[in-house]
Amino acid sequence: MRGMRQQFQMIFQDPMSSLNPRRRVGGIIAGPLRLHRMDNVPTRVNEALDMVGLPRNFAQRYPHELSGGQRQRVGIARAIALRPAFILADEIVSGLDVSSQAQVLNLLEELVRELGLTLAFISHDLSVIRRLCDRVLVLHHGEIVEAGTTEAIFEAPQAEYTRMLLGAIPLPDPDQRWD
Repeated sequence: MRGMRQQFQMIFQDPMSSLNPRRRVGGIIAGPLRLHRMDNVPTRVNEALDMVGLPRNFAQRYPHELSGGQRQRVGIARAIALRPAFILADEIVSGLDVSSQAQVLNLLEELVRELGLTLAFISHDLSVIRRLCDRVLVLHHGEIVEAGTTEAIFEAPQAEYTRMLLGAIPLPDPDQRWD
């Protein structure tokens, strides 16, 4: 199973609770590399930091010294350091401000393209799903109620629950009196 575990990684929703506060960023990223007995650990840590757009000197910082977006990038760096085939990302932008969300989503798109990995992205934010995903599974009470391409799901939803979810997306409707 060890060889297979290396191919599957996870990025957690709350980076602060998933990063050991007593370890520096470099040690956090190096942990899975050491566990899987990888060579050139310091080089791989630097490469992972480069890939997520963090300066290499962040390896010496602790998680509490970073912003939420930076902590999420550390979680992403930890996941991609092993060069997995598959990453499960669980609500990873839900706690971030809009600017940080956009940066993390752009980063994920770039990593999927460059590394050729498969990303399963769990989210309640349908606008994020529409932007990031090629295929969608809609779950209701743990059961799949609809599956298909993102375009098909958003343009012609078949399940009543999917239609309800799509109808709940807030759309800008500016009130001309507000200004």
